[in-house]
Amino acid sequence: MQADLEQSVDRPGAARAVSRRKALQILGLGSGLVAVSGASGLTWRAVEGGVFSTGTGSAYDAWGRSKPGGHTLNLVNAAILAANAHNTQPWLFTVSDDRIELFSDMSRTIGAMDPLLREMQISLGCAVENLALAAAPNGMTAKVSLLPVPYDATHIATVSLAPAPASGSALFDAIAARHTNRGGYDTTRPVTGRQLDALSALVDAPATQLVWFTTNTQKRAFSDLTVRATQAIIADPQQAADDYRWYRSDWHDIQLHKDGITIDPSGQSALIRALSKLLPTTRKQDDDGWLSGTRDTQLPTAAAFGALVVRDPHDPLQRLQVGRIWQRMHLAATTEGLGMQPLCQIPERVDRETSAGLAPDVTEAVAAMLPADSHAIMTFRIGYPTAAALLSPRRPAGDVVRA
Repeated sequence: MQADLEQSVDRPGAARAVSRRKALQILGLGSGLVAVSGASGLTWRAVEGGVFSTGTGSAYDAWGRSKPGGHTLNLVNAAILAANAHNTQPWLFTVSDDRIELFSDMSRTIGAMDPLLREMQISLGCAVENLALAAAPNGMTAKVSLLPVPYDATHIATVSLAPAPASGSALFDAIAARHTNRGGYDTTRPVTGRQLDALSALVDAPATQLVWFTTNTQKRAFSDLTVRATQAIIADPQQAADDYRWYRSDWHDIQLHKDGITIDPSGQSALIRALSKLLPTTRKQDDDGWLSGTRDTQLPTAAAFGALVVRDPHDPLQRLQVGRIWQRMHLAATTEGLGMQPLCQIPERVDRETSAGLAPDVTEAVAAMLPADSHAIMTFRIGYPTAAALLSPRRPAGDVVRA
């Protein structure tokens, strides 16, 4: 059915008309699964809701613009495709011929979901890595200076550029192909020790370590704690509300804002995605879907789990370095056909316990799983995906470059 949905689009931004019977067949509604007032009304709502326009429209145009061209703006086109928490895209750029400055956009914080700005800074580190990787294919060298102005915490990086012979790289080529894959992974196909070691070798910050959870006992402990942390977030009114604020369910809102969490890259089936676009959903339904997807699909199908750990979890420099490492790892995994997904409920709950003075339930539990004097600030799963990940919306470079 996914193929039917995607083939119902003739060109980006335009859904072709479908017959009432075909619409019902595609959505699985002909047998009375969902009662609606008239098939013609259903077809119109489906078109308006973007059921037949998955991954199209101006909200997705940025994915086709990360190509070499010898201009500094091309580096920003690559940077905006970086991994980032809740798809908040918390970046702003200034651009000149020989320099790009990266700033954090403090209007795009996630409240109680990221009270210490850990996820924002990791996201910005991911953007820095894409900027640096895009320099050589565009005929430049890039010198990165992180946190260049001590008195301005929002000034994340200065990337100085100089002309150089153009050269390509597999990691740059993977930028537009890298997507978070939240679907089920192939449980019959293990990720080898060689592959995990190769990803570990990409860690280049002295205060950072990559910890793998690969045994059944380790994976069970990580899974149980992730479910516990997810349940705690859902039960926390402030965290749950701040999380839900970034959900985008309306097609027109997605095209307008070009950010946030949408149903398409959620890993849900084509039918569930279609129904979510047709029928209003509540926060409770979203929370229930998040918990069930985490518990029943994402955790049990992972080949392994990982944690990027640091000595000081509150150090912005270490967070930015972890972001660069995560982006590099995800791109390298993409070249191997591997799927990766941040599963950050554990560090999100740790930050909430710390900032709100709550009992350190998750904090103490995760500490027992890690080397002494280390703190997990990025946790994730890895495996071979069983389906391709769909696109998330992105704001184009023109929306995030300031004068």
